[in-house]
Amino acid sequence: MNIGFDLDKIFLNFPPVIPSKIIDLLYKGKANHELKYRIPSRPEQTIRILSHHPFFRSPITQNLNYLRKISLENKNKHYLISSRFSFLKNRTDQLIKHYNLDKIFNTMYFNYENKQPHKFKNEIIKKLNLDKYIDDDLQLLEYLIDKHPKTKFFWLNKQTSKPLNKNLFAIKRISEMFK
Repeated sequence: MNIGFDLDKIFLNFPPVIPSKIIDLLYKGKANHELKYRIPSRPEQTIRILSHHPFFRSPITQNLNYLRKISLENKNKHYLISSRFSFLKNRTDQLIKHYNLDKIFNTMYFNYENKQPHKFKNEIIKKLNLDKYIDDDLQLLEYLIDKHPKTKFFWLNKQTSKPLNKNLFAIKRISEMFK
């Protein structure tokens, strides 16, 4: 089975001082009823580079440990699919090494060509023919579900675990996607 995972809020926390809603307001919007993400300005990029230091990006240990455990079974292929823009490449490389993420995933894909994140992830999911994909961005998942009807999508959140659509499920822990 081919399984894809987002990075932020799945395996790495956001910086503790900045609420997720603020980050979403700054970088995500809709243009003509279509999902659109904004590439930050140069000063914002500097702030984001600083905020992506491993000191500010603690691991989500429960999820990392669970994936480490199941990756040892070698039953599935695990792919990391992150839509981080190119200005975060050095910090992302640092985080990958710091948390040994390269030891868990078969392959990692990053949006270093600065495509719109939802379009980048759509391309990779199609390329890999994923059976399952997990992300914390519900709007992005809603964009993807009709384009990949055979893929099961999972929205990782802290509030609920329930089916949202025929191929979209809300879960609180990544272990729920394997039940």
